[in-house]
Amino acid sequence: MNSQALQFCAELAQKTRIHCLKMVNKGKSGHIGSMLSMADMLPVIYTQILNVDPKDPKKADRDRFILSKGHGGAALLSVLAELGFFPLDWLDQYYCDNGKLSGHISHHIPGVEFSTGSLGHGLPVACGMAMAAKQAGKKHRIFCLSSDGDLNEGSSWEAIMLAGQHHYDNLIMLVDYNRLQALGKSKDIIDLESLSEKLKLFGWAVREADGHDQMAVYESLRDLPLVNGKPTAVIYHTVKGKGVSFMENEYKWHYGGLTDELLAEALKEVEAAK
Repeated sequence: MNSQALQFCAELAQKTRIHCLKMVNKGKSGHIGSMLSMADMLPVIYTQILNVDPKDPKKADRDRFILSKGHGGAALLSVLAELGFFPLDWLDQYYCDNGKLSGHISHHIPGVEFSTGSLGHGLPVACGMAMAAKQAGKKHRIFCLSSDGDLNEGSSWEAIMLAGQHHYDNLIMLVDYNRLQALGKSKDIIDLESLSEKLKLFGWAVREADGHDQMAVYESLRDLPLVNGKPTAVIYHTVKGKGVSFMENEYKWHYGGLTDELLAEALKEVEAAK
């Protein structure tokens, strides 16, 4: 990724954070911490890695991307809107009566492959898509962005076992590993460590990276699959609420609402960031 592309991704991440803050405030919704933790990854994934086209969102050979942590959907919607999948002014209707955009991600929106909300759904569907692509001899790839909470669910681990056993090397699981979830620290609810070693035991090729270093995100995904014959997992070490100091590493911002006063404080900080 050259310096121009890196600069574009950095600017898109900043715009994504600004959009998310305003959307959550206007819609009186939550999950802002979950949105901000993946705001640096999505611009790189969508502009440098995925084979997708905003002018033809359903093209047959496109890569598929599923956001399993669908409660953080405003971040994905922001990126899709900025890239031209749908009009930017749709973001103003997020989580509002008669608006086009729901709080959880919906497949009715151009560029969104699958509706998610309840955790543990995205990876099994992605696994099924990978299986179907293999059986049909197709070359597109299936990406699924999961989370700590997703990996508390048994359905996720069924998919992990299936994909590893059957060698779905067209499947890439991205883990937004911010170590927090709705009710506290992940290690105190269901400890996933050592996540890397667990995934390797189930037949996955695993890489770890800083999810806020956009060049590191790019480097982690540019040579897929990591190992021929194995599904890929990339564990991104992230910070819940990244970019807004009073939200960072605070699990209350999984649900916490954003008043006008807090919005102004958060926007000042994000807009000043370089």
